[in-house]
Amino acid sequence: MERNGDFSGGDNKSLPDVQINGENPVLTSNLFLDHVGEVVLTINSDGLSWNLVESICKEQDESPCLGIKLASKSETAIKFSDVYAVEFIDWGLVQESILGNARGCLLGHASEMYRFTVHGVHRSKNQPSLWAPCVYTFGHKDMDTCQLCFNRITASLNMVTGRPKNLLVFVHPKSGKGNGCRTWEAVAPIFSRAKIKTKVMVTQRAGQAFDVMSSITNEDLNVYDGVIAVGGDGLFNEILNGLLSSKLKASYPPTPTDFLHSGEEDSCIMLHESNKTVAKASDHIEDTSPLLPCASLDDSRSPKFRTEEGCCNTDQGPSFSLPNKWFRFGVIPAGSTDAVVICTTGTRDPVTSALHIVLGKRVCLDIAQVVRWKTTSTSKEEPCIRYAATFSGYGFYGDVIRESEKYRWMGPKRYDYAGTMVFLRHRSYEAEIAYLEVKSEESSSASEEVLRGSRKRALWGLPKKSERKPCRINCNVCTSTSHPMPAHNAEGSRWLKSKGRFLSIGAAVISCRNERAPDGLVADAHLSDGFLHLILVKDCPHALYLWHLTQLAKKGGNPLNFAFVEHHKTTAFTFTSSGEESVWNVDGELFQAHKLSAQVFQGLVSLFATGPEV
Repeated sequence: MERNGDFSGGDNKSLPDVQINGENPVLTSNLFLDHVGEVVLTINSDGLSWNLVESICKEQDESPCLGIKLASKSETAIKFSDVYAVEFIDWGLVQESILGNARGCLLGHASEMYRFTVHGVHRSKNQPSLWAPCVYTFGHKDMDTCQLCFNRITASLNMVTGRPKNLLVFVHPKSGKGNGCRTWEAVAPIFSRAKIKTKVMVTQRAGQAFDVMSSITNEDLNVYDGVIAVGGDGLFNEILNGLLSSKLKASYPPTPTDFLHSGEEDSCIMLHESNKTVAKASDHIEDTSPLLPCASLDDSRSPKFRTEEGCCNTDQGPSFSLPNKWFRFGVIPAGSTDAVVICTTGTRDPVTSALHIVLGKRVCLDIAQVVRWKTTSTSKEEPCIRYAATFSGYGFYGDVIRESEKYRWMGPKRYDYAGTMVFLRHRSYEAEIAYLEVKSEESSSASEEVLRGSRKRALWGLPKKSERKPCRINCNVCTSTSHPMPAHNAEGSRWLKSKGRFLSIGAAVISCRNERAPDGLVADAHLSDGFLHLILVKDCPHALYLWHLTQLAKKGGNPLNFAFVEHHKTTAFTFTSSGEESVWNVDGELFQAHKLSAQVFQGLVSLFATGPEV
């Protein structure tokens, strides 16, 4: 596969989960590298390196290239952590050297010899997140020499840990522009070359992947090292919900009224701050609180629940637990937005994603548990759970996803059309939000700026851009943060309430970078820091809301620095609509909910990725 861009062999600086055990003595041998020439190949415990052997044209008296040396190249190398396959291809042609001087002299020729190929990864110099496969073909006249080098490389690759051997693959044939099957066909040879077994299922209907994952037994699940979605964010969300609906045992987040405990006057202290209400939790609230510490992930006391697809049986044996660092999810992009892939690999490229998978990369991802308590204002209260890996939104976001369903025939363009139609209507909704305050919150909301007297600047001119710490490969925020599950009885924790008319309410799990929002909804949101970013956009003039939306679509924009926008880092929140019904957008899927609550699970699942380079 040829790729555009200037690619360089590379030093991978992010290999926390790929280790090479044991030491082998250094092996050095002279071989011919196809289209390069004779090289000295060195194989050590880390990888391969080679130096071009300098030579002088032998026909010094007859050739116009008298005395010209072959151009000496600097040492070239590739680590085993960047090699995903090696193949012995027996007898064939190798271009011993190819080099021309200013007079057109061509040195070298093709010869037949025994060969083996090393398949690895190159990274683009201009786009570091973009990966491409590379092939190095070495040859020698002596088969034993070739076989010795091939065996040494094979043995070293066999000692590399963390790479998958068996994967379950779901292909969405109609994803995006109907590219699902073609995308899989393009990357399938990479998996075959890496000797990874793949069980491929092409989905025939909506919800099929959910049904498979929710009904799979622990015994069958443990056969696989991971599950791959060839499609968009929707297919990934379907697979994620199918697995978590049957495998995750955890307590519910609070209902919109749980944290008040109105019958216990000593349980909370009510304070008033502008249009906010602050509820401070007491130290003696019982352990029956809906929010328990992170140890409750495997709590057998956690209740069974249902999803929109139906009831879920969580009793499938004790052999598969969450979080599970070995079992990973993978996404090969073929969708309309592909926010998960862009945020976790840095690029929307199927080949790059496939190479992350075969090399066994791993990054942890926060997951939000969203619980609908009531569908409408008059419906019976009955919990229904959805899980979100990217974003949950109400108001503008819910209206766009509902409107776009009418125009599915338009393909990805339906989102732009639906967004324009919803924007022109400029509808706001009455609702009440309560969220758990985070003491270490660094970015204050614009409404707090108003309370400090900066209302005029926030309304009519964007405030000075705050320092951002975006999530990148080897992110120290994600690796160093050890934030527990939100605990309702944590000392000093309190709930803040905001009530009024909102144009939109959003909760971002990750930055949600995509082609329409290059920095995402929240530029400094991280993959695994244990926080939700709650974004409350209050009713405002049409022109100001347009300004907010254009800042979202702008690289380096400041969409959150407006007086009508509140931004809060939190671990849990609740929502109650004042209308008869309301529609949410949960990872791109409709979710009708009049009363809703959510909490975040830090690093609940692992993905075949490293985080974006830039």
